[in-house]
Amino acid sequence: MEFTVSKTDLARELGLSQGVVEKKTTIPILSNVLLEASGDRVALTATDLELGIRCSCPARVKKEGSGTVPARKLLDYVRLLPEGDVNMKFLENHWASITSGRSRTRIAGMSRESFPELPEMPEPMAEIPVRTLASMITRTSFAISMEESRFTLNGALLVMRPEGLVMVATDGHRLAFVQAAPAESGQVEKQFRALIPKKAMAELTKLADDVSPEQKAVFAGDDNHLFFQVGHRLLITRRLTGNFPDYERVLPKDHALLAQLEKDEIRSAIERVSQFADERTRAIRVQFTPGEVKVFSSSVETGESEESVSSDYQGPELEIGFNAQYLLDFLRVIPQDRVAFELKDQKSAGEMRPAGDSIADQYRYVVMPMRI
Repeated sequence: MEFTVSKTDLARELGLSQGVVEKKTTIPILSNVLLEASGDRVALTATDLELGIRCSCPARVKKEGSGTVPARKLLDYVRLLPEGDVNMKFLENHWASITSGRSRTRIAGMSRESFPELPEMPEPMAEIPVRTLASMITRTSFAISMEESRFTLNGALLVMRPEGLVMVATDGHRLAFVQAAPAESGQVEKQFRALIPKKAMAELTKLADDVSPEQKAVFAGDDNHLFFQVGHRLLITRRLTGNFPDYERVLPKDHALLAQLEKDEIRSAIERVSQFADERTRAIRVQFTPGEVKVFSSSVETGESEESVSSDYQGPELEIGFNAQYLLDFLRVIPQDRVAFELKDQKSAGEMRPAGDSIADQYRYVVMPMRI
């Protein structure tokens, strides 16, 4: 195999594959990227057996074929090359010879035969604007559980239906729910549910960042895998198995109390006050009084802090304990200027949402209270 490719194009596609390549693997071939040259393009494939990516870039192919080389080593080297064309030629011993300007390098590769085959993409089910998909991931991924033992919570639930797109994530202490209106979520013919692993969501966000906002992701799925085609790049992920909690039962149906606040004011107050919260629990107290919301924290080791911000709250006095980090995670991802706190009582979950959310395009965040 021999081909010539632009250094910029090759570095960009190699960079997108790095999040998929297995770093500490007991199977050496998984640290490699598969290069396949045919026609007028070179395709790059990387996988860790759970997640796979296939992308391509234009190339002048002198001799068609395929081979594998260490993905990280190749990217690090290509990035250091001067701008211009890079010529790659695979030798009989699976080594790759790389020529660029006055640079001559050979990288030890491995046989293409031992590289895992990725499944073929089935019939597309829907087209989703990448901007919508990336926005939904940003607003839910922080609520995914970090505990590996709770594997059904190690990803987000994606629900596709004609009325719109829903994405939900929870770690058992909080739940993030986002719904996109049908116009934003693209064309969906029939209902489909699947659990997307967190790692796949991170890679989808990278793909979305590298294309125009108008680009659409073509989605497909089978019993074991999910497929997202974004332009000439295809992301394949294994589906998480198991039953996701019934999120509709968790979403509060009625809240008697409502407080609307300036997002930047309450976020800054919580950030400062949480510096004095217990490092392990991150617990703070939030007190709602007519016209005002106060935030407190205290720790024997570090000290105590208190701040207040103005609010339109007109209900009875109410004090609830929350994990400060959970509140900040939400406040840092919403673009809106105002945030609504919806409450029932001290012992019930509180709900946050951007003020002025429509029914069709909703973002709801439920946080369990803490005992302090």
